[in-house]
Amino acid sequence: MDLQGRSWQRAVVDPLEKCMLDLTGRTAFDEGHAMFRESVRKFFARELVPHLERFEEQGIVDRDFFRRCGAAGLLCPTIDEAYGGPGLDFGFNAVVNEELAYLGSSAGLQLQNDIVPEYLLRYGSEEQKQRYLPGMVTGEVIMAIAMTEPGAGSDLQGIRTSAVKDGDRYIINGSKTYITSGQNADVAILAAKTDPSKGAKGISLILVDADTPGYQKGRNLDKIGQRSADTSELFFSDVRVPASNLLGEEGMGFAYLMSQLPQERLSIAIAAHAGAQRAFDEAVRYAKERKAFGSTVFQFQNSRFTLADLKAQLQVGWSHIDWCLARHNAGELTTAEASAAKLWHTELQGRVADAALQLHGGAGYMNEYLVAQLWRDARVSRIFGGSSEIMKEVISRSI
Repeated sequence: MDLQGRSWQRAVVDPLEKCMLDLTGRTAFDEGHAMFRESVRKFFARELVPHLERFEEQGIVDRDFFRRCGAAGLLCPTIDEAYGGPGLDFGFNAVVNEELAYLGSSAGLQLQNDIVPEYLLRYGSEEQKQRYLPGMVTGEVIMAIAMTEPGAGSDLQGIRTSAVKDGDRYIINGSKTYITSGQNADVAILAAKTDPSKGAKGISLILVDADTPGYQKGRNLDKIGQRSADTSELFFSDVRVPASNLLGEEGMGFAYLMSQLPQERLSIAIAAHAGAQRAFDEAVRYAKERKAFGSTVFQFQNSRFTLADLKAQLQVGWSHIDWCLARHNAGELTTAEASAAKLWHTELQGRVADAALQLHGGAGYMNEYLVAQLWRDARVSRIFGGSSEIMKEVISRSI
């Protein structure tokens, strides 16, 4: 294909051969995971790759894409059979995560699969599980977590959204921002102050259906990267929800959020490393095809040494991802270990994406090349889920 064509169009031509994550040396997966990965690849080649560019341009993934993922068995692998899921281990989530990130997609499957279900499974009532989990598995129900506010990001104790008890209901007022899947979401797990006098112990989680009067979706925010992941403002004006929508116990919201951090941060680390691998692979392909001064870019020692250094780091990184997966599936991955994984792999993603763009030269700054998107998408991974600075603080507390 002409190098002036969009790099991701290669995937449309032959997705299973020219755009495939190399699994050589991986230790975290068994035969069941391998069979599942093959089905995921075929599904994405058919149902995602042809729409990648359109999703990026429109700033949101089609609702129907979630339903197709559900029908293909790609959603919520860890949800129990009692609620319509297959009840598998997190390794199946990791397969979807890796393949999605390697394709350069920021579709909201990571939130739908890896983050939201655990709150319902661990803290939800039986009625809440029956109401929401089967729909999450089929893709009929899309959920978001509404934590961040204009004045409160990593410091969740600073949130101002309130939920005041009024008989058998909560009255919610406030606003949220930077909410992933905010436009598509049918339901939000809302972090709100139920007792402002208690600080972190006064935060509760409440399920709020998007069609509740007073719940308003604001703008689909214009981001630098990860454009196909809709990210929104949400507004709550005298939103009245049943007290039974409380997730778990009142005042335990902050503790619940903290307890789910290992899986969330591992999920981010996995996606970051797969994205870094794709950026590297794009750089290798371009360097071996692009001619300069009578030879390919790859023939220059600087190019080869740069790529050799990155390959070594990626090799070490995949071993660490597999170690983390084994620890997590055994219930042993600590918050500090998961934070270290997020810190290391997202920082590596940034370095690899930047080096890959540099090896593309001027072409790397052109949006028609996938490496430009991979570079843009990589930047936020060092911010969401806890910034690199917060990760260092968390890790330091374990020393």
